[in-house]
This record gives sequence, C-alpha cells and structure tokens, in this order.
Amino acid sequence: MATKRDYYEVLGVSKNASEDEIKKAYKKMAIKYHPDRNPGDKEAEEKFKEAAEAYDVLRDPQKRARYDQFGPEGVNGAGGFGGGGMNMDDIFSMFGDIFGGRGGFGGFGGGGRPRKPQYRGGDLRLKVRLTLQEIATGVTKKFKVKKKVTCSHCHGSGAEGSGATEACPTCHGSGYVIKTQQSIFGMMQTQTVCPTCGGEGTVIKNKCKECGGEGVVNGEEVVEVKIPAGVGDGMVVTVTGKGHAARRNGVPGDIQVYIEEETDKNLLREDNNLIYNLLLDIPTAALGGDAEIPTIDGKVKIKIEPGTQPGKVVRLRGKGLPAVQGYGYGTGDLIVNISVYIPETLTKEERKFLEEMRTSDSFAPRESIKEKIFKKFRSYFE
Repeated sequence: MATKRDYYEVLGVSKNASEDEIKKAYKKMAIKYHPDRNPGDKEAEEKFKEAAEAYDVLRDPQKRARYDQFGPEGVNGAGGFGGGGMNMDDIFSMFGDIFGGRGGFGGFGGGGRPRKPQYRGGDLRLKVRLTLQEIATGVTKKFKVKKKVTCSHCHGSGAEGSGATEACPTCHGSGYVIKTQQSIFGMMQTQTVCPTCGGEGTVIKNKCKECGGEGVVNGEEVVEVKIPAGVGDGMVVTVTGKGHAARRNGVPGDIQVYIEEETDKNLLREDNNLIYNLLLDIPTAALGGDAEIPTIDGKVKIKIEPGTQPGKVVRLRGKGLPAVQGYGYGTGDLIVNISVYIPETLTKEERKFLEEMRTSDSFAPRESIKEKIFKKFRSYFE
C-alpha cells in the first residue's frame, strides 16, 4: 500500500497556513493539473485528485486537527475520497464553487459528461382544518385538486406515436457540446449542456397534439391524505409524489398539507395536554359531589371532595392527545382546573342566609388555607 504524501506538502503550504492560504493553494494546484489542461495525462489526473483530497481535509478545522494529531489514519475515510476512489464529477460537485462555476474551473470543463436533466413537477399546498377529535385519532381527508397530470395520449413522452423521437442533431445524442475558446492558459475546451435538447440527447420529431410535447396537461385528481394522530396547528404533512406531474415522465412534485386546528368550545390544548376549566357552584365546592367533565372520548364523572378550593387541579391521566407518530412522551393528560362561581345577584332570603353565615367560624378561611393559596399565587411569579 502506497504511503500518502503529507497534505501540507501536496498543497505547498506550511502547517500553520490560514484557511485562505490553503484555499488559494488548492485553486492553484487544481488549475495546474486540471484534466482539461492535461488531456490523457494520468499522472496529472492523480495529482489533481491528490490535491482535492488534501484540500478536503485541511479546509475542515475538525478534520485538520485530527490529521495534525494522528496523520492520515486519523481522517481515514473522513474526506470521502477513499484513497482516490472518487471520480471527477464528485470532486467538481464538492469544490467547483470556489472557482465560480458549478463544474468548471475558471472556464475549464467539468471533466465529465453532464447528467441528463431530470424534470420535476411543482409542489401543491393545501390547508385542512381539524377538530381535536380528529387530531386525537388521526383522519383521512380527500381533496379534489387541479394540477398538471401526465398526458394520456402520449403517456408522458411528449411525442406523437412510436418512433417520434430522434437523436439530437446538435450533440448527436450525447446531451452535451464542447466549445473551444482562447483563455490565458491557451486554447481551452468547455463542456456544456446541449442548448438544442437541454441535455436529453433526443429531440421530438412530432410533438403530441394533446400536450404540445410537454408530456403533461391540465387536469384534476382526487387525493387521499392520511393525517396522523397528534398533529398540531402549523404542522405540515407531506404527501410524496402527488403534486404536479413533471414534463416527459420526470419526477412528480409533492403535496404539502398545512394543519389548522379548530378552536374547541370546551377544551384548550397545551402540547399534548388538554385543559378544562370546571366551574363549581358554592354548595358543591363546600359539600362535595360529582361533576361531569367533557373529554375527547365523551363525558366522564369525577368526584369533588368536600371543601374543594378554587384553583385546585385534577389530572386525568391519558385523557389528552397522543404524540404525533410516536414521538414525544406518549399520550398527554386532561388537566381540570377548578373554579367556584360566586353569585352576582341574590334574593332577599339568600342575602339573609349569607349574612348569617358570615359570622360562622366555618366560613372564615383558616391560616393554613391562606398560606397554601399564597404559596400557589407566589409560584406564578417565580
């Protein structure tokens, strides 16, 4: 196994070189050994790959630190080159941006054939309003959407009849063209996507009479969207491949469904918990009894202890909402906050009764109750 050269030596920089110095050194080496400047020169190609491998490690502070401490073994595979196994397209994809081009280096070609274009359909955006009951169980909604659909006449090819396409006369089916131009380095070749066929390598002789060669037409489709349980207001559910159809049998777009949560008349939501405010009358709060509580599944009864104070909280475990698709801390609770209703108007008899109760020791708040209520009140400000 051949020993790797020192990465600093490969780029011709010192071990304390700055990030900018490393970048400039790599650019210089890449231009010097670029395949377009050295066609058929295997040694130059290897040096080009070696410089890219060195730059991939030294440009990253963490990789560089491991390399400085442990040498090549410390970044074995970290750079992604696997001992020079990456092809030219991978290198251009990773580093071509520092030269101002997607695959070219200051006017040079990308060193590889451009990929055939893959058309993609546009995305659709929908909104759906859900009740707490639908959120609790999950629901399937159907939408009739107007969108681009695959042309049924040409089955998305854009061509009229079989054998209606032919090799592009400009690029002869390759999908790219090579231009020769003068630069400061001499005559250079630039490889670009064919302007005639857009990189497909074929052109349509007879365009489909229904879609005009696009492979898609305006249409509509009924789409089912499965909304998982536990979603919340503002969340987005993505339905892959159900958006606009793409030109010439490309990749269809997606549907993004935005969730809106309807306000419930009884329950408030806080994450996966539900909150209900129970308003008791004075006799029930004082004497105790039963109270009916609305939940997602229907109504349940809870027991009210005698002497229940306003602000008391009762927690019904597992009566809240589930975590969306199993993430989070499981099903939430239903939190019942107890309030006591004080009458706003009284009859003469009721007023007389309460006047008599005012002097009773039982109706005077005990010190322990005062302390408990104050402690809870103080917690709101801590």
